[in-house]
Amino acid sequence: MTSTPQTPAFKSVTDRPWAALMALCLGFFMILVDMTIVAVAQPQIMEALDADVNGIVWVTSAYLLTYAVPLLVAGRLGDKIGPKRVYQAGLLLFTAASVWCGLSGSIGELIAARSVQGLGAALITPQTMALITRIFPPERRGAAMGVWGTVAGVATLVGPLLGGILTDSFGWEWIFFVNLPVGLAGLVLAQVLVPNVETHDHKFDWIGVALSAVGLSALVFGIQEGESYDWAGWIWALIGSGAVVMGLFFLWESRTKGEPLVPLSLFRDRNFSVSNVGIATMGFAVSGSMIPIMFFLQLVGGMTPLRSALVLVPMAVLTGIFAPIVGRILDRVHPRNVVALGLFGYAVASFWAGMVFRPETPVWMLVAPTLLMGLSSAGVWAPLAATATRNLPWHQAGAGAGVYNTTRVIGSVIGSAGIGALMMSRLAANLPGVDTASHSGSVQQLPEFLREGFARAMGQSIYLGAAVLLIGAIATLFLVRTGAPGAPTGASSPASGVDAAETGAARP
Repeated sequence: MTSTPQTPAFKSVTDRPWAALMALCLGFFMILVDMTIVAVAQPQIMEALDADVNGIVWVTSAYLLTYAVPLLVAGRLGDKIGPKRVYQAGLLLFTAASVWCGLSGSIGELIAARSVQGLGAALITPQTMALITRIFPPERRGAAMGVWGTVAGVATLVGPLLGGILTDSFGWEWIFFVNLPVGLAGLVLAQVLVPNVETHDHKFDWIGVALSAVGLSALVFGIQEGESYDWAGWIWALIGSGAVVMGLFFLWESRTKGEPLVPLSLFRDRNFSVSNVGIATMGFAVSGSMIPIMFFLQLVGGMTPLRSALVLVPMAVLTGIFAPIVGRILDRVHPRNVVALGLFGYAVASFWAGMVFRPETPVWMLVAPTLLMGLSSAGVWAPLAATATRNLPWHQAGAGAGVYNTTRVIGSVIGSAGIGALMMSRLAANLPGVDTASHSGSVQQLPEFLREGFARAMGQSIYLGAAVLLIGAIATLFLVRTGAPGAPTGASSPASGVDAAETGAARP
């Protein structure tokens, strides 16, 4: 199958690429806001729905799991029927599921509604990156990704603040109901501003979908429920089975003669491969750490949801300020100088935060490591996304964005499960014989005799994310600059309209 050269597509797609990007970012913004809003309201949800720590971890993990599994199909679906249509369908599903979340009367129902939310988010996310690849020429994608990173920073700022205000004023249900007007506005703006782009026919690898779904589900359930079942033999068997099934998935992908769910040829591009490692570690650390951070601030520090959210505001402000600056310079500097430093800085900040998680720690000492987190984030999210997708041929934009975002979310779901399991393990070690589930189900500050052990457990949990980030920092030292010796070869000449697909070099 031959591909259409890029140059005509760029001329015919839209004359308002920045307006289209703003419309797309609204849906992306809503997804990120929803994740941070939920983190702030977790203790209140636990109390209202009579849940334990493991139940509240599943509220996050169920969302991330149903987010991760369909991402690969969603990217291909956008290529096949049009990213605009899939984006709008995802936005509609996410908005409807948000209303269901707010109406949930039990922790089980909330977990089910969050699962549907995750499916909507999976439809939205790869379309955003794929359309950036389609409506911006390679030399302007760094700046576009800078805007994308700024949106992420602003969402990180708005989410906790809005979550704190809504939870304190109206109740936890309103952190979900707020998505209704935003989702409707996003649907209208997408219809008016986002262009229809040329599609590329794809077949769907349903065997690959089934293998990835079974493998990931087994891994996540085993890791997260291990502590609850005292790491029984069947838990380890489940984890091992999940790993074997994922191995079979990659074997199937390498041997399928049709169109694989994961085109392994994408990983011939060194920057794409390394960027996937980096974003997986970032997703692991950020998503997994939000639960212990909020539990510490509210249950040990005695903060309200709003006040705990304010602790994170400086971090989000720094990300919002520096992300567009990094985006503007990214096209002129070596990507590893930015990304590796950002991942290393976030790792240091995470270790620092874990060390100062003590009942007697003043607020300013809690804010200090979050400042480094914010500054480091600006050098990770947008630069990694731009570096990963810069050299992909246009007809693989959806598949590449799907793989990249799946890697990020898989990192997030394993991080959430892994750090959640470690958190419960450290609670048992630091507070032996204490029923922490009964105490943490209350939104009031913990009794004084529990605070020290609980704080240490939360801090020790964050260390896992920091260690994983160091792996990502080392990996991204192997990024290469486009056009340099050893640089990626996914596109012969981005500006020429001739890509590797036309020579068969990057065909799946």
